[in-house]
Amino acid sequence: MVIKNVLLDLDDTILDFKKAESQALCKTLRSLGIEPSQHIVQLYSDYNLSQWKRLERGEITRAEVKVNRYRLLFDDLGVDVSPEKATQIYEDNLCIGHYFIQGAPEMLKKLKDRFDLYLVSNGTKRVQEGRLFSAGISGYFKEIFISEDVGYNKPSKEFFDFCFSCIPDLKKEETVIIGDSLTSDILGGINSGIKTVWFNPNRNKNDSDIKPDYEISSLDEAEKLLENL
Repeated sequence: MVIKNVLLDLDDTILDFKKAESQALCKTLRSLGIEPSQHIVQLYSDYNLSQWKRLERGEITRAEVKVNRYRLLFDDLGVDVSPEKATQIYEDNLCIGHYFIQGAPEMLKKLKDRFDLYLVSNGTKRVQEGRLFSAGISGYFKEIFISEDVGYNKPSKEFFDFCFSCIPDLKKEETVIIGDSLTSDILGGINSGIKTVWFNPNRNKNDSDIKPDYEISSLDEAEKLLENL
């Protein structure tokens, strides 16, 4: 059975979120009178990751993620700054501009004429729409699914069920997801019964119980892999 539908993650699969996040965070902290040292940026990153993992497990809401990471950071630093204000400034900064993962524009151009592409993102609607507009890539996708719109987050089966319900004549054996996150993209694909491709550019060792069907370290590999599935 040949592949027809390709679900693509956005952050750190197509767009370089880490770079955009770092710049937006530094601008935000400076505007609040906090110099973004390497230590402070790492603290934020750790708190941010922990809160997103809690969201994936269904423990907290998206709104809580956005505020909690700053509340935890400011409590740690002992500064009296509003986490809600920081969240607003940060999102304003993050909405502007984009950075591509190496090979992403070329991959999208190659895949668009051969497969039906769908974007699946756990990001915030306002932020993701701003970055997609900046990148000018929305036209590559048949549909764009952002979890804030869907009402569920990856890796939940409900998120994927909603996406599948919007894809005409979907057959799971003809569908694959490509993403960088084992706990979001790959686990979600496994739970929903589709093939999974882990984008692992740093060739990180996978010590988890989440086992993707396939692995690539460069987006250049995607086209050939999909052709042979």
